[in-house]
Amino acid sequence: MEAALIIFALMLLALVALGAYATVKAVGAAKRGVERTVSQARRTVEDTALRAKSIGQVGAAGQLAQLRLDLRTSMRATQQALYQGVRTDASLQESITLFEQLSTHGHELDAELKRLEQEPDRERLGQRLPELRERTERITKSADSLRWAAHDRARRLAQDDLSVLSAQIDLESDALRDWSSPTPTEADPSPTPPPREREALNPPPPPRPYPWEKSPRPETTT
Repeated sequence: MEAALIIFALMLLALVALGAYATVKAVGAAKRGVERTVSQARRTVEDTALRAKSIGQVGAAGQLAQLRLDLRTSMRATQQALYQGVRTDASLQESITLFEQLSTHGHELDAELKRLEQEPDRERLGQRLPELRERTERITKSADSLRWAAHDRARRLAQDDLSVLSAQIDLESDALRDWSSPTPTEADPSPTPPPREREALNPPPPPRPYPWEKSPRPETTT
C-alpha cells in the first residue's frame, strides 16, 4: 500500500511538472509572438514616418529620411530572400554570413542617420550628406547584389529541374507511343503447360475471394 502511494505521488508530481513546463513553453511562445507583432508594427510606423518625411520635408531632413528608407528597404528585402532561400538551398548559408556582417554596418549607419535627424546645425549636416549618401549606396548595392544573385540562382535551379523533368516526360511519352514493341503475350506465344495434378487426398485450397465478393454459403462448400 505504501509503495502504491509513493508511485501515485511521483506520477502526480510528474504531471504537475509536465503541466508547468507546457505552460512556460506556451507563455514563451505567446510572448515571442507578441514581440514579433510589436516589432513589425514599430517598423511599419517608422517606415511610414520616414516616407512622409522624405516627401513632405525639404533639405537635409528629407534627404536623411530618404537615405534611411532606402537602407531599411534594401536590407529587409535581402534578409527575407536569403533566409527563405536557404531552406531549400543550403549553399546560401555563406551568403547569409556575409549579409550578417553587412548588417552590422547597416545598423550603425541607420543609428547615425537617426541621430542626425535631430541635428540643429543644418549647415554642418549638409556637409555630411555626401559621405552619408555614399555609405548608404555602398551598403544597399552590396545587399542588392546578394539578393539578385540569390534570385538568379533560384530561377536557374528551377529551370534546370524543369528541363530534366521535361526530358524524362518526353522519353516516357515516346516509350508509350512505341507500338512496335511486342507485348509480353506477343513475345512468348507458346502455351503455358498445365500444372501437375495433386493427389485426391490433398485437394487444392479454394481461391481466396476478393474483398468485394460475397462469402460462399456453408451448404455450397460441401
